[in-house]
Amino acid sequence: MKIIHLSDLHLGKRVHEFSMLDDQRYILKQILEHVAEEHPDVVILAGDIYDKPVPPAEAVQLFDQFLCGLAEQSVEVMIISGNHDSAERIAFGGKLMEHSGVHVSPVYDGDVKPVELEDAYGIVQFFLLPFIKPIHVRRCYAEEEIESYTDAMRTAISHMERNADARQVLVTHQFVTGAERSDSEEISVGGTDNVDVTVFDGFDYVALGHIHRPQRIMRDTVRYCGTPLKYSFSEAGHEKSLTVVELEEKGKVSIRRIPLIPKYDMREIQGTYMELTDRAYYRDMDREDYLHITLMDEEDIPDAVRKLQVIYPNLMKLDYDNARTRGNQVLQEIEAIEKKSPMELFAEFYETQNNQPMDEEQFRLMQEIMEQVWEDKA
Repeated sequence: MKIIHLSDLHLGKRVHEFSMLDDQRYILKQILEHVAEEHPDVVILAGDIYDKPVPPAEAVQLFDQFLCGLAEQSVEVMIISGNHDSAERIAFGGKLMEHSGVHVSPVYDGDVKPVELEDAYGIVQFFLLPFIKPIHVRRCYAEEEIESYTDAMRTAISHMERNADARQVLVTHQFVTGAERSDSEEISVGGTDNVDVTVFDGFDYVALGHIHRPQRIMRDTVRYCGTPLKYSFSEAGHEKSLTVVELEEKGKVSIRRIPLIPKYDMREIQGTYMELTDRAYYRDMDREDYLHITLMDEEDIPDAVRKLQVIYPNLMKLDYDNARTRGNQVLQEIEAIEKKSPMELFAEFYETQNNQPMDEEQFRLMQEIMEQVWEDKA
């Protein structure tokens, strides 16, 4: 069974006050073209369909067009809500859409029934688990001890009707410990939203949403596909892509990525004002890309943004790198540290001291110790 894994469309998003709707329309059309070429059996949308719980009408219309484009290709679609979505709004019309092969996660009620599809190797169970918090799961299972996001996820999974002989795919939207974040994601102070990867043991593939950089977590079959577009300059060096997953007999999974090419790239450039406005510098450059420009001049350039936008119309962000701004660097570093979870800080410390990252067993042990410390403090 061939699956295309997508997540975090964030339809309707604005980046530095620039609407991304045209860029999203462009990339969704490109995705539909890849779907037509790949002929997948299933397309997964692992949450954060919209950027806000109440999305603008244009974003809803764009998603409607995208779903119609998928339905026209007779592909099964699996959709869950993410932390940016309204679970109720995403779930609206779900029962009706099933007749068109569009399967939408309902608001979490403790009963996650699998969507079952069949291929030459047998049954594949798809479990659609929307973004959940411990409080959501405690409402359904008051008798169980649920303090952390890991507890909540473990409890939710334990109550799924899993067929051990079938291949099982979990679609969910959470922050799994060890994932590398970007600036465009919501960060929970202290890492309280962390989910330990061990809760996903037994699934043939875990299609994750929430993190914007494509990456595997501990093993190849637990994976974030990332966003189809760059939504912050911390992602300027990322390559956005589709994740294609092929399930054969149980235990045999192949994974590859197809690059996505945006309408306008997101890049960072720097230099003095005179350098960046020299025709020789920008002559062969795609000047319509979204840019973060850092000026190296010691004196501020009057009305620099307006002047630079004559050459670089999609200038999103302007900074200075000079003696004055370097004096603020220590404060910025402190602020960056405060955004990281204790586990992220310890992992960085360990790697600095030992010239190598922690292995999986060390990571799990440290995670257990930290969780115990937080429980004792509570």
